[in-house]
Amino acid sequence: MCRTAGQRVANHLEGIVMKLARRAFRRTALRVAALGIFCVLGHGASPQTVRTVKVVVPVPPGGGMDFLARLLAEQIGRSQGVTMVVESRPGAGGRIATEAVSRLPPDGTTLLVISPSFILDPHMRKVNYEPLTSFEPICDLVEAPNVIVVNSASTYRTLAQLMDAARSKPGEVTMASIGPASNQHIAIETLKHASNIGLTYVPFPGSAPTVNALLGEHVTSLFAAYANVAEQISADKLRALAAAAPRRIDALPNVLTVAESGFKEFELDNWFGIVAPAKTPKETASQFAGWFTAALQAPDIRSKLAVQGLYPIGACGADYAAILHRQYDSYGRAVREANIKAE
Repeated sequence: MCRTAGQRVANHLEGIVMKLARRAFRRTALRVAALGIFCVLGHGASPQTVRTVKVVVPVPPGGGMDFLARLLAEQIGRSQGVTMVVESRPGAGGRIATEAVSRLPPDGTTLLVISPSFILDPHMRKVNYEPLTSFEPICDLVEAPNVIVVNSASTYRTLAQLMDAARSKPGEVTMASIGPASNQHIAIETLKHASNIGLTYVPFPGSAPTVNALLGEHVTSLFAAYANVAEQISADKLRALAAAAPRRIDALPNVLTVAESGFKEFELDNWFGIVAPAKTPKETASQFAGWFTAALQAPDIRSKLAVQGLYPIGACGADYAAILHRQYDSYGRAVREANIKAE
């Protein structure tokens, strides 16, 4: 009888001890899980743990930036086994998407494709982001060279001839581009300042109207993305006078650059890059850089880019940060010297 009662008491005490042990274990497990969540939120997840990455394109679908983003996203998804989702978020010249991404946590889930307007806009209008501190530079992906072209019926065969005419006949020689306050407008103003000429800038709301204006000989010349005039150049409807890029365009090996044409102060070019929110962990940024670098080196990707007039650059990390700093200063100087105001 006493032994049975003792066993009951012992069993009861053992049950209490087991319950307390289970509660303690659950509390410990919860603390460990919470700590893990804190580590991910506080320090950012790595691409190895994040299997879906959103690539935000701040312009409407169909252009060179959108083409580039989708081409590289597909390649990376195929080669790295991750899901790369391209999201077009146009508006306010790209500022809506840029400002939205700048406010996101650095958790390795969102990237932003950028162009020169990313560092140009802050010099001309109030924006709610700081291009050099609100983002982590990943890679300078491709250059999308511009060209200066004239109608094939024009008597001008070199950029020097065009500039000499603008100097001798102030206001009569015109150069069209998209704008105003676009990077192409800034480039034209920089060229005018470097050569001290009376070239007249003619803005258009899009690339197609500029090409049509030149084909119709309503303007003297055109400053345009090579991809937008390549077909007309190949058909001998337009003549390229100079490549507005750091190097000659592969498809136009005999066409000099603006610098080679005697205007060495001209440095502005067109490009597309990729950035992440500020404070993205270095390991994560480095992994992204590796993904994009590998994608750009794939032979089939390079051939598809060349058709669109896009040429891989692949400068990443600190090298890309230095490029952004240098071009930010260059654009700022051009805006001040030309006294360009955003409308």
